Amino acid sequence: MDTNNHSQTDHADDDTLTNRQGHPITNNQNIRTVGNRGPATLENYDFIEKISHFDREKVPERIVHARGAGAHGFFEAYGTVGDEPVSKYTRAKLFQEKGKQTPVFVRFSTVVHGLHSPETLRDPRGFAVKFYTEDGNWDLVGNNLKIFFIRDAMKFPDMIHAFRPDPVTNIQDPRRFFDFCANSPESFHMVTFVYSPWGIPANYRMMQGSGVNTYKWVNNEGKGVLVKYHWEPKQGIKNLTMKEASEIQGKNFNHATQDLYEAIERKDYPEWELLVQIMEDGPHPELDFDPLDDTKLWPEDLFPWRPVGRMVLNKNPENFFNEVEQAAFGTGVLVDGLDFSDDKMLQGRTFSYSDTQRYRVGANYLQLPINAAKKRVATNQEGGQLRFYNDKAPGQNLHVNYEPSSMGGLKEAEQVGTEYTPHVEGNLVRESIDRQSNTKQAGDTYRHFEQWEKDELINNLVNDLAICPQVIQDKMMALAEEADEDYGRRLRAGLMEKSKMKDGYKLEIGEEMHPLGAKDAHQAVKDAIEKGHDQDPY
Repeated sequence: MDTNNHSQTDHADDDTLTNRQGHPITNNQNIRTVGNRGPATLENYDFIEKISHFDREKVPERIVHARGAGAHGFFEAYGTVGDEPVSKYTRAKLFQEKGKQTPVFVRFSTVVHGLHSPETLRDPRGFAVKFYTEDGNWDLVGNNLKIFFIRDAMKFPDMIHAFRPDPVTNIQDPRRFFDFCANSPESFHMVTFVYSPWGIPANYRMMQGSGVNTYKWVNNEGKGVLVKYHWEPKQGIKNLTMKEASEIQGKNFNHATQDLYEAIERKDYPEWELLVQIMEDGPHPELDFDPLDDTKLWPEDLFPWRPVGRMVLNKNPENFFNEVEQAAFGTGVLVDGLDFSDDKMLQGRTFSYSDTQRYRVGANYLQLPINAAKKRVATNQEGGQLRFYNDKAPGQNLHVNYEPSSMGGLKEAEQVGTEYTPHVEGNLVRESIDRQSNTKQAGDTYRHFEQWEKDELINNLVNDLAICPQVIQDKMMALAEEADEDYGRRLRAGLMEKSKMKDGYKLEIGEEMHPLGAKDAHQAVKDAIEKGHDQDPY
């Protein structure tokens, strides 16, 4: 018997290219045409499927934190907070046992600029950790710097608009940045950090992380305390000057992503220790700031950093888009034993972060493997774009997608720990918190800087403030003088010197448009013309 199947026109193996319908692709080089010169025919099914999917490969990029890199790893609990049992402060299961490991995925990012922007730009860095705990996911969403520009979520869209490229030129303009900051004095501490070398971390592995917002821990008795989270890199901390960053950018604008990937590939696994600061819940009138104010640091001498565990990143993503680009984080994603504080930035972010993921990735973004909890999930949610399974319980009556029910539907979980019920009282108002102290900590930070950091800070500020209107310069100098006498004196002297150098000089068109802190950016536009090599057309 002839075993050859002469009617077979293709042969499929495990590594055979197919389309999404499972059809083997026998010709992936040419579209179907009338003759080898064309025209093409409409029934080019494989091509149409391929190109139409390609046209839709990108999802909308994040409004902020668009440029990022990520890795998988684990968090290992110490079972203690400092030298005390962690159960004294929180009943969150992932912290309770010494040596208990929880899988994590971490996404690092820049904040203001787009998906393929250089990783050397002056900008805070995002530091978001997704813990796949036995009680479901916990997202600790933060930045490398421990404070923020504003303390009220109402101002967030305006802040980002001011920091992003101009809506007309699509080029970042320091005048817009300082116009917002000069009129939002609570931002001055963050400006001091961002315009210093701390505004350009050397890479993602060698930077700190922080939850930024104030959260709460709740123990089994229902008692809550305020908590701040801090990630400290075991690799040490390294930052860059503007000159160093410009030189690195000229060679590689993906340097931080490459550094993280290569370190994990060579098994030089990055590690951070997680530490917390704990404060009794309440307004703490003895402090000169409100503990819920994101523009403030909690003094370490009053609220010491206490270690609670360590995190190791030991696996690179297998597909960047699936795992890094579609990874979705939210400040409201908390597990039992963790809770919200009244931090106004946290309250606003809790809606915004998850809402933007529904816009970007879709209503069923939590069914994607990178976002899905690594435990049983059972909801009564239905439908939505790209839904690909029903998250129902074993034995659930599939006709019952509501609760309560007596016909085999889902039921509520039993509350084991005492519910946390903080007392809330007051009039509904639209007011700022009353202890603002906008410049004191900026002065403390300035005095803590080493001399080279102070020099870099002043040079960067002077370079950008020199192109700003006088009213903005005056406001920024007043904030610096209020923060620290030397800070203010050096900034004023630097701006005066810059003014003398430009005495009678009129700003050229475009000279004001450049990345924050960059020198001679406008000259680069001219250099491209003057140094470009003439070529004949072909």
